[in-house]
Amino acid sequence: MPSHLFADRPAQPPEPGSVDALISQTRRLRGDVDAVRRDTVVDDDDAQGRWQRALCDLAVHHLDDLREHLGQLKEGLPPVPEAAVFPQAAPEAAPEAQTRVGSAEWNLLTDEVSWSDELFQIFGRSPEAGALPLDELGSTLFSEDQPLLTAWVTACLVDGRPIDGEFRIVRADGRVRTLHMRGEPVLDSDGCAASMWAVLRDVSELRRSQRAVRESRDSLQRQREIAQTEHRLAVELQEAVLPPWRGSLRFPHSDAGSLDVAAHYLPSATSALIGGDWYDALELPDGSSMLTVGDLTGHGVTATSGMAMMLGALRGMAMAGIAPGPLMGWLNQLLETSVQPALGSAVCCSYDPARRVLTWAQAGHPAPLLFRRGSGRALAPPEGILLGATSGASYGQAEERLEVGDLLVLHTDGLTPRSIEFSRADGTERLLALAPRLSAARSAQDCVRLVVEEFGEAEREDDACVLVARVGG
Repeated sequence: MPSHLFADRPAQPPEPGSVDALISQTRRLRGDVDAVRRDTVVDDDDAQGRWQRALCDLAVHHLDDLREHLGQLKEGLPPVPEAAVFPQAAPEAAPEAQTRVGSAEWNLLTDEVSWSDELFQIFGRSPEAGALPLDELGSTLFSEDQPLLTAWVTACLVDGRPIDGEFRIVRADGRVRTLHMRGEPVLDSDGCAASMWAVLRDVSELRRSQRAVRESRDSLQRQREIAQTEHRLAVELQEAVLPPWRGSLRFPHSDAGSLDVAAHYLPSATSALIGGDWYDALELPDGSSMLTVGDLTGHGVTATSGMAMMLGALRGMAMAGIAPGPLMGWLNQLLETSVQPALGSAVCCSYDPARRVLTWAQAGHPAPLLFRRGSGRALAPPEGILLGATSGASYGQAEERLEVGDLLVLHTDGLTPRSIEFSRADGTERLLALAPRLSAARSAQDCVRLVVEEFGEAEREDDACVLVARVGG
């Protein structure tokens, strides 16, 4: 903002009609942005919403500033008394923003100080108290900002450097405001500083909005980084706990009544977080085999760590010879006493290859499906409620005699979408409809591929597991 003593030519006034049109457009745009701001619902846990609201606040403040400057442009320059040496580019504040911009001049020859009415309002100072001399202006500043103002004023008066910076003041009423100051020296005929003028603008709300945008953006970025870290940890924990099978396994390793076993984990199609689903199969010391699938509520590290705890306990109790029904009771008690409360569903099967008898229990979980000679059915479930739902729950057991060639399919309930079109069968019916193709498959791994082909592309709200076991001769 050059001094009037150095102006090459007078500024050309703008066309009033064009400025009025710009003011009207700014006012309409400001109203639209403010409507978006009011419609933005924000809660304490919504970093994305807080960031959007802060951006709207910042945009509103910028539009207010733009409208203010256009208003000043429309009003034109104020009349300049003969004794005054204010620069041409220091117009009065627009009537609609009386307390946002003020002007001042400090005459170094006469020690006279001239403040606009707006500047008194910005500083919270009554006109009767008088304007502050230049050497007393720093007394209103934050202590850490005082050296800045001293350096700026010195450079301005001694070296002729313009002032363009911000500082914070504490008003008489205790309110803290941030001011942006632009000023220049006015030189006499000998080239010495005769006075200094300045325009001071209250940018407190603008800076507060910018700070809110930065903090919200940083908070959102931290939440994204935390989410990415949790997802990576959940994946690594899941991969470390679930059996690393690739293809079919045989349980037990002898030929008589052995099981050909394969399993697969299907991630959620609508969530980036890993859930608490598990599958497992292992040979027990007495020659029998344990088969299990289950699911804990929740996603992320909490769910996968809970799943790891449950699966570790299940493996240990199965190796100790605890039958499926009592085993479910112990799992229920374990979940009750865990630090992270959750609900879980599970099915656990013990298969005796010598007798080809399957003993199984369930806790609020879909029953195993038995496929035999090209048809399938769900096994009748014994009594059992969700794990962690109630204290001291008891779980029943059921037995099923299997035949050579029989196929068992165990799965978690996230295998199919929860909202299915009325024209399509539910998950159990869709699996049972695969009976002819499953019966014709050569191995358990081929059966798993058929199931994944049927359900792998579905828009599941949760992740899922499927385990297939075929009885050999």
